Amino acid sequence: MGNIRPIRGEELDIIHFLLEKLNLDPIDFPVSEMVDEYEGGKMGSISLGGNVNGYAGDLIQAEYVDIDDTPVVITLTQDTDGQLLDLDFWKVDFTKLLEYPTPDRLIFGKTPEE
Repeated sequence: MGNIRPIRGEELDIIHFLLEKLNLDPIDFPVSEMVDEYEGGKMGSISLGGNVNGYAGDLIQAEYVDIDDTPVVITLTQDTDGQLLDLDFWKVDFTKLLEYPTPDRLIFGKTPEE
C-alpha cells in the first residue's frame, strides 16, 4: 500500500450499490474520503480505512468482465469492528484493470446454465 488518494465517485457508486444489494444502508457504513490503493491501483483494489489487522469476512462478491473479456471478481469486505475494510478487485489473469465497472455491469450468482 502507500498510495493514499481521495476516493473516486465511481468507487463510491460501486460500494453503495453493493451495500444496497445487501439491503444495508450506506449511511451506516461511512467511507473515508481518503483511500489507500493496493498494487498502485493496477487492479482497482482499495483499502477503505478499516482495521487492516481485523479482517472479518466478505460482505458480498460480484463479477465483472473487463473490456478485454477477462473476468474480474469484486469483493466488499468488513473488519472485526463492523466497518468496511476493502473493495477488492481480482482480475483472474492478474493484468491491469482496463475499464472500471459500473453497477449495471456487475453479475451476481450466475447459475450453471448461464
